[in-house]
This record gives sequence, C-alpha cells and structure tokens, in this order.
Amino acid sequence: MERKRVLYIFLSSLLLVLSFPPFDLEPLAWVAFVPLFVALDGSRRRGAFLLGLLWGLLFFTGILYWISYAVRTYGGLSLPVSLSINLLLLLYLSLYPALFALLIAGRPGPLSIPFFWVSLEYLRGHLFTGFPWALLGYSQWRFLHILQIADITGVYGISFIIILFNAGLFLLIARRRYLPFLVAGALVLLVLAYGHVRMGQVREALKDMEVVRVGVVQGNIPQGLKWNEAYRDRTVRIYMEETRNLLEDSPHLVVWPETAIPFYLQTDRVYTPKILSMVREESLLLLTGSPAFEMGKRVRYYNSAFLLGREGILGRYDKIHLVPFGEYVPLRRVLFFADKLVAGAGDFSPGKGVKLLGKERFGVVICYEAIFPDLFRRFVRDGAGLMINITNDAWYGRTSAPYQHFSQAVLRAVENRVFLVRSANTGISGVVGPDGRVLVKTGIFERTSFVKEVGLRGSPLTFYTRYGDLFAWLNLLFSLTFIFVIKRA
Repeated sequence: MERKRVLYIFLSSLLLVLSFPPFDLEPLAWVAFVPLFVALDGSRRRGAFLLGLLWGLLFFTGILYWISYAVRTYGGLSLPVSLSINLLLLLYLSLYPALFALLIAGRPGPLSIPFFWVSLEYLRGHLFTGFPWALLGYSQWRFLHILQIADITGVYGISFIIILFNAGLFLLIARRRYLPFLVAGALVLLVLAYGHVRMGQVREALKDMEVVRVGVVQGNIPQGLKWNEAYRDRTVRIYMEETRNLLEDSPHLVVWPETAIPFYLQTDRVYTPKILSMVREESLLLLTGSPAFEMGKRVRYYNSAFLLGREGILGRYDKIHLVPFGEYVPLRRVLFFADKLVAGAGDFSPGKGVKLLGKERFGVVICYEAIFPDLFRRFVRDGAGLMINITNDAWYGRTSAPYQHFSQAVLRAVENRVFLVRSANTGISGVVGPDGRVLVKTGIFERTSFVKEVGLRGSPLTFYTRYGDLFAWLNLLFSLTFIFVIKRA
C-alpha cells in the first residue's frame, strides 16, 4: 500500500469518528469520505479492498473501543482475551467498508456510490442478528432539518444524502465535474426544505396531542453492586426516594431503568409489596425493568419491563432482540468460554413479540433494541401512543458508548413522529420530541430524576412506520441489479 493512500485513509476515518458523539462535529461527516475516495482513486480491486478494510478497522476502533472495556471489566476476561474479542468484531464490521471500496474501485459513477453504501449498512443491521451501531446518518442527530427526511426513508436516507454529497464534492475537486456536485447540492437543499416544512407541521400537531406527565428516575446504581444482594435494600430505597421526590409535580407515569429491580418482581415477598404499596398510595403507574421467568418443560428467563398500577402488575413486555454474548451465548457448545460474559446480565430467552402496556398503550424497547429501526416502528404501527426506552449503560463506564446510544435513539422519534422517554440507570436519560428535539437530557453517572409533559401520538402513521425500510430495500435492489449488469457487460 502506498504511504499517501494510507494517510488519506487515516484522515478519512478520523474525520468520521469526530462527527459522532461524544465529539459531535457533525459537519465533518459531509467531507469525511473525500479522502477515502482520493485513496481509492486509481487503485486496483485487491488494493481497494485492503484500503477499505483498513478504513473500517480505524473507524470502528474509534467508535467501538469500549467493547473491550465492558467485556474485561464485567465479563471477568483477561486483557488479551477481551482485546481479541473486540478485534474479531472490528474485523467483521470492517468487511462492509471493504466491500464498499471493492464495489466503487471500478468507478461505477457518483450516483451509484450511495446505493452501495446504504445497502451495506442495511445488511450490517440485519445479518447475524444485526449490529446497526453508528450508521452514518446517526452522525447528524443534532441537525434537525436534515433528520426530518427519516419519517420517509428512515436513518438510511440521511446516510444516502451524506455519501452522495461526499462523492459529488470529490468529483468537483478531483475531476472538475460540476454536475454531480450540483445534483447532490440540490438534493441536500430539497431535504432541508422538507425538514423545514415538516418541523412546522409537527409543531402544529403537538397542539392537538393529549398530554401526560411522565417522571423519569436515574438511580445511578454501580454495575459492580447492582446484582449484589447486600446492596438490594439500598437500590430499592434509592428508586423509591427519587420517585417520592417527583410527586409534587404530579406525574401520571414514573419510569425506572432496565433491571432497576435486581430480583424477580413476580415472586419477591419483601420489596415487591413495598413498591406496590407506594404505587397504590400515590395512584401512580410505574414502569420498571426487572428479570422475569416462566415455568414450563424448562425454566425460561426474560429481560422484562413491568407496568404496575393500583391493581398490581398490569402487564409485561419481554425483550425480543437480545444482546449476543451479553444476554445469551450463541453457539454455546462452540463458544463455551463466553459464558462469563452473561454472568452479570443473565442467560435470557427472547420475548414472543411486540406488546403494548396499559390503556395508554405504552410501547417499551429495552436497551439496544432502540437502535433497531424496524423493531421500534412495529410498536408504533401497532398503536403505541408513547415510546419508552429503558436501559442500563453502566456496562460502558465513562466511554463514548452512552452518548452514542442516546443519539441513535433520537432517530426513532423522528421516524415515527412519537415522543420518546428514556430512563437509563447511569445515564443518559431524557425526553425526545417527535421532531428529534431533545427536551431533557441528563449527564452520566449522576443520581437524578425529572418530570416532563409529553404528548400521546394521535396523528396518522408516517410513511416509514407504515412501510419500514422500503428505501433501504430499493437501494439493495439497485445495487444487486448494478452488480449483475456489470458482470454481464
């Protein structure tokens, strides 16, 4: 590999990492791929593949370095083993930009480039259970006018426009070709105009929404003590104290984080009665995370969300999309060494499907379910009036992961035009409006709580909610057709 090409790869990956949280220099994403295209320009296919692989390793290392921290700190694995696990994931994820580089090495034309990128992002989000973390569109989570197109295309439409602009800019600089840049610029302006119009429409729709007051508690329970029985009394006391502190603001619903209750709510005879007593006395609805189980031929365990009210347990949602190696071990016989990774979280079974809770029809996604657009939209399609994300990001310490996780959840509110309430054990908790505006946002590793008025969705379903990832599928169809035509040519 030529040294100059490698330097361009370093520059490109660095610029893109800086566009994501916690740096949030989102304008850099609009130029970050230009050095990559310069590095690939004139390279042969094998060289392009290797350059793309290097780019992927550098980018994903900058984004996902925290995985080795989590598996070492809470998985009990040695530093070499934790780094090896992280490296295997990075190598797998790097195959996607490597394939992208391979596809565009033959100069397929600027308008084809975004189709390839979006197709590969979509595949990354679905193959092998999917890992759609840090899709390109998420870099713009604070750029509200750009975000609004997501109610048609999902996050993939934002990725598309960013890549297209980068390709047009590269051709303008390197080839003095003006038309691709003008086309890309015109499309960006159209997206901005659409965003301006839609934000105004959303503001008007808010006036007609039924309002409900929601309290959020962030208990800040240390992960190392969370499952310690000796700390159980203090954990429950913290959540109950914070909940009572909110009562003067008259919340209708109070939300506690994922596994805020570190025992089986269904059968506990000490703390469950105390919690239910508080709920009855204060006429509250309480949504809390707790492990659950079902007896059958064998006992099944679930990572669940319970809705409590005056009548007791009103409903339960069991997490559908579990975290591989965090909540279950795939291919257990082969990967027997990975059992330690689930020791602190549990070995769970997936839930049976989408379920709405309460007469208000609350939809709940647990932890990283919030980064799966199609799963989230199914709750809204089935009638969710308010979406709630409960999570425990204490696993990641003071890394960039909690900031990235929160930013990705913002897109779900825009795609489906719904309020999103988020309760995280150690942060970031918050409230996001249907236009993606962050109305409340807490810090990390602080004990806090708040009450916020939110609206219950009553407007028609968005295009994205109705039809899902149609835009991504069209990109995939175009890419496959293009590849087929090139092979036949």
